[in-house]
Amino acid sequence: MLDAALTLFVEKGFAATRIEEVADSAGVSKGTLYLYYSSKEELLKAVIREYLSNQIEAGAEQVRLHVGSNADLLRTLLCDWWLGVFNSPAAGVFKLVITEVRSFPEIASYYFSAVIEPGSQLVARILERGIANGEFREVNVEAAVHSLVLPMVMLCVHKHSLSPCLPMDALVQPEVFVRQHMELIITGMLKPSGATAAKLRTKSPRPALSSGATTSTD
Repeated sequence: MLDAALTLFVEKGFAATRIEEVADSAGVSKGTLYLYYSSKEELLKAVIREYLSNQIEAGAEQVRLHVGSNADLLRTLLCDWWLGVFNSPAAGVFKLVITEVRSFPEIASYYFSAVIEPGSQLVARILERGIANGEFREVNVEAAVHSLVLPMVMLCVHKHSLSPCLPMDALVQPEVFVRQHMELIITGMLKPSGATAAKLRTKSPRPALSSGATTSTD
């Protein structure tokens, strides 16, 4: 039922989809569907929970058990998670939420508490651990989380909006994009080693003389 609901919600829109259509697509009666979900809003919450929230919870457990490089954990966790989402029906949830959630405040509140908040906290936890052990530079953690996550959301939205209208040679290659994006951000956060930091200091340009400064000829 959740697969059928997500497909119809993404194709037709949440507001335009009737509960009878979901039941027909799932091969069950309307009454059977209502035994599990009391309303269309509850059905959408279940879709969000199944396709996104449960995966975030699994990621939190992976972070809890991880020992070793936080940069490697960030690469593996985010690349695998986002590619998994992109290549599954779950990618459609983002378009659905962005286009329709403003008209459904209850869904907006649920999405924030079930997806945005725990997902952001999960990534922030990795960054904070990396900063604490000297692996990452001191960065604005909230801004870094947004830098890592928001382009991935846009990639999923693109798949279900502009992408079907583009020629093949103009399409984004998702695996290349995801891995390169993560590498660019993570590399930028890594703290330089002692030797690298010293080398960067020796190459720092000298400050320019002010316009009123003069050099000695003695």
